[in-house]
Amino acid sequence: MAFQGSLKELPLPDIIQLVSVSGKTGVFTLKDGVSSGEIYLRDGQIIHARTGALAGEEAVYELAIWPQGDFVFKPGEAPASVTIKRSNTNLLMEAARRIDEWQVLAKRIGSTRLVPVFTERAAKTSVSLTPAEWRLISKVDERRSIEEISLALGLSPFEGCKNLYGLITSGLLSLKENLISLPHERLQKMTVERLGQLVEKIHQQAQLQLSATDRAQELQAPLQLSRVELEAGRRADAIIDLVRADEKIISAALGPNQSKIFLQQVGELVNL
Repeated sequence: MAFQGSLKELPLPDIIQLVSVSGKTGVFTLKDGVSSGEIYLRDGQIIHARTGALAGEEAVYELAIWPQGDFVFKPGEAPASVTIKRSNTNLLMEAARRIDEWQVLAKRIGSTRLVPVFTERAAKTSVSLTPAEWRLISKVDERRSIEEISLALGLSPFEGCKNLYGLITSGLLSLKENLISLPHERLQKMTVERLGQLVEKIHQQAQLQLSATDRAQELQAPLQLSRVELEAGRRADAIIDLVRADEKIISAALGPNQSKIFLQQVGELVNL
């Protein structure tokens, strides 16, 4: 018999613990809008997971922070492969630790779409770097985003941000905006009425993603600013500033992968 419900009512870590105790074999299928993922268990032990481009432990850590969505557990389904050997307890403890650690990283790194660039100090300062920091530095070309650099190094966005954090704190690197995915020319051609509707839809999307957290109220200030900018004739800026602010709040609350999903959904709204 399938076991199903809502992540708002029962968070994933609690669900996994319940199934683990019963020693079930099967697969959790999770879905939140356009996002989906699977977690496979054998005799109650997690042995494989995937969501988007992530697989194995990284996929578990990403799915564990989803504040909302629906899940279904189907017993008896064989896993596609075995990519996880940690115990469930260690996996969930690591997921909790990462959530706490991201709160610190997000104070310096608002989004994985930002592009690392060298500062003036980088050319004047002699510093000792860890091997991981050297690897990251070697990929900085002032064009690729944090996510793209992480992918090139075979790292998750979270790991890439961890390695980047010290380089930013020491003043060797800074971050610049990268909103080229938003069609500026299209925004400029939209009527004020259409832009106003887009502002409300973007705000609603951000609210939806944060609805299971205690940070949804932080979206009100960017919304009010965007409305004021629109009334003042700053057409594209009203959208861009709203997206930038909302994305930063989502990234800090839910992590880099959820902020990426938000940007993808904004792109779809702009192109409707």
